[in-house]
Amino acid sequence: MFVIPFCSRPGHRRIAGSLAALFALCQSPHAQAGLSFDEATRLAREQAPALVAQQSALAGARSLQGNVSTLPDPRLIVGVDNLPVTGPDRFSLTRDFMTMQRLGLMQEVPNRAKREAREAGAQARVERERATLAVVQLAVQRDAALAWLATHYAERRVAQLAELERENQLLQATLDARIAAGRAMPAERTMARQEALALADRRDDALRDVAKARAALRRWVGARADEPLEGDAPALAVAAEQVRASLHRHAEIAPYAAMQAQAQAELREADAEQRGDWGWELVYSRRPQYSDMVSFQFTFDLPWQRDQRQKPQVLARQKDAERIESEREEMTRRHREELEAQLAELQALDNQLARLAGGGLSLAAERVALALASYEAGRGDLGPVLVARREALDTRLRLLDLETQRSALRVRLTTLVEQ
Repeated sequence: MFVIPFCSRPGHRRIAGSLAALFALCQSPHAQAGLSFDEATRLAREQAPALVAQQSALAGARSLQGNVSTLPDPRLIVGVDNLPVTGPDRFSLTRDFMTMQRLGLMQEVPNRAKREAREAGAQARVERERATLAVVQLAVQRDAALAWLATHYAERRVAQLAELERENQLLQATLDARIAAGRAMPAERTMARQEALALADRRDDALRDVAKARAALRRWVGARADEPLEGDAPALAVAAEQVRASLHRHAEIAPYAAMQAQAQAELREADAEQRGDWGWELVYSRRPQYSDMVSFQFTFDLPWQRDQRQKPQVLARQKDAERIESEREEMTRRHREELEAQLAELQALDNQLARLAGGGLSLAAERVALALASYEAGRGDLGPVLVARREALDTRLRLLDLETQRSALRVRLTTLVEQ
């Protein structure tokens, strides 16, 4: 347990206050942890406005689901029948025996097939919004993961360049003595300075990439994007055969099943229009000087021009269903092509990384060592050393580029299907 004793002197109190602040900083939940890969994706899923918008769309579709099968609102009938407008009884509601004050209720009743089709369409809309929500969730998770990886590898590039800059500074610090001792040429100092300028340019490019990657990460995690990153890039496992087998559950293909169901429901609703709806009406008629009366009636639609009215609507819905099925097949083929290309690219990246990590880095380091040994022994000049070091740096940066591409590709391949 960390204990800060009470201090009476002002100087001691200031020290105690500083220690307390330092202790509070150390106890901060994010002071040491930083922002990990998993934390970044979790925050993105919790905060992304696109997810909130799609969740609202899903909630709206659910709220309408129970309303589509209800009957239309009834209509209230209030009126007067047989009101005289001429003669001695004109505009009187009571003197003419045929004048009646009417109060009634009318209800339209869509046929059962239409109501069932509307219920199926509402359920399909809910499923479509739910599938779209899964697409958005995967997109948010993928983009947040890619932003974290871009930041991680951009900072590693900066570290690689900083290491070579330190070596260049050490080299420049020893060149004056070597030139004075006759073991180096003055032109070598110029070469070292030129290399320093080139490294500064590359460092600026790398810092720019870090700033851009941080900005992309800030979109998903907010202010926590400014925290140091924690941990290394995750080694996401990708099983090619398993990914191929789950292609039919691709997130962007999944909504088409609900879209097809909705199109079929709209087709059934259009077909139900050919049967017509019906309704009923109940009226109470009041006559002040005579007996009151009650009237009731039923109404039925008569779709007698089906070829001009209902059948074109049915045909349009049929074609719409065919269009959705064709679009689904097209998207399936496109994603299958993209999947095979990505798997082939991943295999190539694995092979290249294995060769570079297994032999490329060691050969580059060996070349630098040989060139440096020749230079220190006086059997060579500084040029080959600088070239060897630059190529060794390019090899390490090439390794980082390959790791970046492979990690990003693994993220894409593992966010194709909702888990």
